Amino acid sequence: MAVRANWKGAITIGDMTCPVALYMAVAPPGRIALHVINRATGHRVQRHFIDSETGEDVAPGDQVKGYETPKGELVLLERADIAAATPESDKTLRVSAFVRCADIDELYLDRPYYLMPAAPDAAGLFRAIHDSLAAEQVAAVAQAVLFRRVRTLLVRAYQGTLVATTLNYDYQLRPAQEAFSTIPDHALPRDMLELAERIIAMKRGTFDPATFEDRYEAALAALVQAKSEGKPLPKPHPLPAANVIPLFEALRESAAMADKGAPTPRGSARKGGAKGATGPATNTPSRAGAPRGRRKAG
Repeated sequence: MAVRANWKGAITIGDMTCPVALYMAVAPPGRIALHVINRATGHRVQRHFIDSETGEDVAPGDQVKGYETPKGELVLLERADIAAATPESDKTLRVSAFVRCADIDELYLDRPYYLMPAAPDAAGLFRAIHDSLAAEQVAAVAQAVLFRRVRTLLVRAYQGTLVATTLNYDYQLRPAQEAFSTIPDHALPRDMLELAERIIAMKRGTFDPATFEDRYEAALAALVQAKSEGKPLPKPHPLPAANVIPLFEALRESAAMADKGAPTPRGSARKGGAKGATGPATNTPSRAGAPRGRRKAG
């Protein structure tokens, strides 16, 4: 089945215009959709909007959007009012600047889309844009009206095509200082740092997303299959119990076991909270790590 484009238009760079189409690069999460069922009848349950005070159903014609002000006043917005505030789209991705890929802060990256040529005669121009971005190792910052909002996108060369990623606004990002304000600022002992560096060196691997597993999705699929076939339900696999020990002791234990060629105890990372000590060889990035500098992506 052919993939349907989410948006069609053109990308403009100065006087150069190339017809393009956007395709979702990431599928919606979850492959198993669960419905709400009436246990007594086996029928699916439908949702109704009810008045919070009277408890009566509210007909679609009586439903209207509203905004509650800080003073508790309600401002009603009709569909025509909202439509008037929605910017008109001219189906154009206008490039305003080029930034080095190395300068892009990943915290600003939102949702990726594949950007493909939308006309047979646009392939040559599309390839020229791709090769230029790849050769210069830069990304194009562009603006367009997408899905009723003015969005800023970052267009980068990726595996022979282009990826256009919508960007988060600056006001959406919470300052890292707020998240890490409770962590004490003190120097760690040098021997602890050396132990951590040794463990990182021994566990160094490659980034391979094919090895990542959604354990919840797999367990849910096994549960559905067992129920449908009338088989005994699969037993859950609990995580190993966590025995709280000092982090430094856990690192020392992990390093000692690695030096002897023995497998690292499975509970060490959970005991001391150091995932890197016992995690898989895959180098998995995390947004919950140390705070990064907040550089704008354009």
